[in-house]
Amino acid sequence: MLEEAITRIEDLDYESMERAQRRLDNLTKPRGSLGMLEQLAVQMAGITRNPRPKLGKKVSVVMAADHGVVAEGVSAFPQEVTPQMVVNFLNGGAAINVLSRHAGAEVVCVDVGVAVDLDAPGLKVRKVKYGTDNFACGPAMTREEAVRAIEVGIDVAYELIEKGASIFAIGEMGIGNTTPSSAIVALYSGRPLDEVVGRGTGIGEDRVPVKKNAIERGIKINKPDVKDPIDVVSKVGGLEIAGMAGCMLGAASRRIPVVVDGFISSAAALIASKIEPKATNYMIGSHLSQEPGHKIALDLIGLKPLMHLDMRLGEGTGAVLAFNLIEAALRILDEMATFEDAGVSTEIA
Repeated sequence: MLEEAITRIEDLDYESMERAQRRLDNLTKPRGSLGMLEQLAVQMAGITRNPRPKLGKKVSVVMAADHGVVAEGVSAFPQEVTPQMVVNFLNGGAAINVLSRHAGAEVVCVDVGVAVDLDAPGLKVRKVKYGTDNFACGPAMTREEAVRAIEVGIDVAYELIEKGASIFAIGEMGIGNTTPSSAIVALYSGRPLDEVVGRGTGIGEDRVPVKKNAIERGIKINKPDVKDPIDVVSKVGGLEIAGMAGCMLGAASRRIPVVVDGFISSAAALIASKIEPKATNYMIGSHLSQEPGHKIALDLIGLKPLMHLDMRLGEGTGAVLAFNLIEAALRILDEMATFEDAGVSTEIA
C-alpha cells in the first residue's frame, strides 16, 4: 500500500494554477494585495486541477498513540491522559471538537497505538501495538511496525476520501510525543538540541535537560539513518507520527490537501516529505506554535505558517482554524468581481 501510494503522487496542475493566477490578477484589487490568501487559492487550484475550486467535506483526523519514552520523565502529564483524551474527543468535549464544529468539520479519531484497549463508539481502532518502546533504551518499534502504522494512515485517508472528504486537518494525541518529534527534527536539521527541544506539555525548566538527555541517548543508541525516513521513525519516532505521515501520503496520492498542525504534525510532515518529496505540494502550514523546533521543521519542509497564535495544544486545533482561511481564499477567487465585471478601471499601464 505504501509503495502504491508513493507512485500515485503527482506534481501540481500548473495549467489550473496559471488560470487561477490570471483570474486573481484581474479581480478588483491591486495585484497580490491579498498576500497568502492568493497563494493559497493558487495552490488549491493546482492540487484539485480546478482553476476555481470549492471546499467540500472537511475532516479533522486525530491519530492517537502512546510513547515508552515517558518512562524517562519527559512529560508533565501521566500516560493515562492519552486514552482519557481520546474518550473526550469522542464525546465532543475537546478543543478540536469545538473548533471543528465552528469550521463545519467532522472529527475522526484513530487509535494507532494507545497503550490500553479502548472500546468507544466512533473510534477507529487500528492499533499496531500498545505504545512504542522506550527509544532511550532501544528502537521505538520495528521497521515492520512503522510501515504498518504508515499504512494505517494511508488506509484511513482513502476510507475518508471515499466518503467525500475534500481536505484534512492532521492532528494527534499522545503524551510524550514532543520528545520523538524533537528527535526527528534534530536529526534532519542537524541543529543542537538546545535549539529544538521545548517544554512540550509544560514541563518545568528543570525537566528540559532530562528530555534532552533521553533524546541524546536514543540517537546514540539507535543510530537512525537520515537517508531512510522509515528507519528514523521506527527508531526514535511514534506510531501516531507514522500514522499522520501515512495520512498525508495517502491524501497526496488522491490529490487531497492536508493542513499541517503543530510541532508533532510537522514532524510527521517532515517524515512524509522525506519518503516522497512531491507530497509537500499537497501540504498547507497552518500556524507557528511555541515549540522552538516547529519553525525549524516547517522551514525544512518549505511550509509557511498562516497564523502566529502562540498555541501549543496539538490535536489539530491550529489546522482546523486554517480551514476558515482556506475557504476565504477560495471564495475570493470564485466570488470577487473582475475589473471588467464591476466596471472599474484597471491600473495605469
